[in-house]
Amino acid sequence: SPNPPLSCSPSPMRGPLLAAAGGAMGGAGGPLARTIRAKLTAALQPTHLEVRDDSSRHGGPPGAETHFGVLVVSGRFSGLPLLQRHRLVHEALRAELDGPLHALQVIARTPQQWQSAPCAPPPPPCLGGSKRDRRRG
Repeated sequence: SPNPPLSCSPSPMRGPLLAAAGGAMGGAGGPLARTIRAKLTAALQPTHLEVRDDSSRHGGPPGAETHFGVLVVSGRFSGLPLLQRHRLVHEALRAELDGPLHALQVIARTPQQWQSAPCAPPPPPCLGGSKRDRRRG
């Protein structure tokens, strides 16, 4: 299959898949999803990109766009440890992570890794709470 789902589990995806290799699929998503897709494409020139909006699983109002999962397959990741790959993704999305984006699951693979295992783990469960809840001051 040329565009396997972000999750390899037999159960259906919990959040809508918003993008895949070759561009947007049917549901383009809201403004934040489009920004995430555009910024990751510009920064990492991915050969495969999937953006999944998990916000509805986390109790926010409809259209909240607060929780996302991304699968990025890029040659830029070759030779880099996982931490450096995640830093590249976070750097590309710095403004969003400082603002409306509350949680981001990142799967960062090289094209070789994706070719040998074209699937990713399911999203983690929501543990509740907020970044703002933990700030004391």
